[in-house]
Amino acid sequence: MTMLLINGSFQIKGTQPDGDTVRFTPDDPQEWDLVTSRGRAVKHDALGRAALRLDAIDAPETHYGPNRVHQPLHFAHAARDELLSWLGFTNVQQGPDETVTAVVPDTVPGFILASGADMHGRCVALAGRGVSGGTSGVDVDVDVDMLRTTVNHHLLTTGLVYPTFYRGLFPVLRTELTAAARQAQTAGLGLWPSDTTTTGAKITALSSITDDVVMLPKLFRRLVDYLQLSNPSLVCFPAYLAGVQDRFTVLSSGKRCAGLHNVVEISNGQTVRMTQPPEDLVFEEA
Repeated sequence: MTMLLINGSFQIKGTQPDGDTVRFTPDDPQEWDLVTSRGRAVKHDALGRAALRLDAIDAPETHYGPNRVHQPLHFAHAARDELLSWLGFTNVQQGPDETVTAVVPDTVPGFILASGADMHGRCVALAGRGVSGGTSGVDVDVDVDMLRTTVNHHLLTTGLVYPTFYRGLFPVLRTELTAAARQAQTAGLGLWPSDTTTTGAKITALSSITDDVVMLPKLFRRLVDYLQLSNPSLVCFPAYLAGVQDRFTVLSSGKRCAGLHNVVEISNGQTVRMTQPPEDLVFEEA
């Protein structure tokens, strides 16, 4: 799979990183234009700093939406801390709003393998640490060996994030990431022993998903948006999902769907579960 290699550095002071989002600055900020030429524009500040969305993974939320709703923080913080440690940051100090107030060092060298930008202007990328050894601003063929050098792959091997695939990711890379996630799940690593995505979670209030149960972040976000509109009953949740119309393909059946209600079941008005594991779904960018 061909991706755009960009050399640069990671910075986190003054930002609110989570387990799948971090700031990156190219050595040559004009190289963001090369990503923009693939579709959407990458939003960046005057110094070239932009937010990355780490491709193919989804970490438990530390602060979702205007009300800053979180998933169980033990798991959300574990994913974030592993990301920052792997990149090379130490002594990370944060304020109560999750903003980094101090860190050693201020920046760490790294590189990204960019495939484009999402609807929020974040660069969608695989991310590596240190010096890439390649020429920045050129397309490179990303194979499984290169994929295994990225933090995206690393976080799946630790079981701290969920696999969440989009159509732009090449199947051979998706297969490798699926294998890494399943190996972590089988070994009982990270969040997997607590995961309720396919086994079912009883939801009695918003606190059920912020403090108690662990599930695929995409499902969590849809539940948060629904529960903030309605009462705790999930009876109408499938209809809500049908209206949101997340578009995806179920790999095992080849079925193309519009709406997570196609793979979500509600029982007793309070228990929700997905009928397919996260790695069996390939989403389309909105």
